[in-house]
Amino acid sequence: MADPAAARRPDDVALAPAPPLAFTAFYRRELPRLVALAAAIAGHELAEDIAQDALLRAHREWDRIARYDKPGAWARRVTINLATSNLRRTGAERRALARVAGRPHLDAPPPEVDRFWSLVRDLPPRQAAAVALHYLEDLSVADVAAVLDCAEGTAKAHLYKARQTLARTLRQQEDLR
Repeated sequence: MADPAAARRPDDVALAPAPPLAFTAFYRRELPRLVALAAAIAGHELAEDIAQDALLRAHREWDRIARYDKPGAWARRVTINLATSNLRRTGAERRALARVAGRPHLDAPPPEVDRFWSLVRDLPPRQAAAVALHYLEDLSVADVAAVLDCAEGTAKAHLYKARQTLARTLRQQEDLR
């Protein structure tokens, strides 16, 4: 028995998929259009990057996208999505910066205090942390040891070495004056 659907088809060639569009031709045709679309949505500064990103995604999946009736429509949808995501992200960044800007700023410490903490920052990291915990946070040696995850004797040694180095450095700086 003959297939009734086959009787309605004039020939099998009409059902063969169209040859895939070459990506290079697609890229050249769509890039200016996608840049303009991205600029309209997200602004001129980011338009080229957004369009390039959309075309990069198209290139990665070109075997599939080339068979679409309108691959340009797919690229436009991706461009719109990327531009919209960018707007959301930059809006969230602006809101976060506004929240941070509204916080009170700490006054700069006096120069001698700043100089001291600059010297502390020059210490080995564990010694600097021990000094900061002990003198800024007012932690006991046992608490410093707990925070640094070391023995109390080790915390004491860090503080001792830090004090020795700081005293020597401060004496040298005073001698130079």
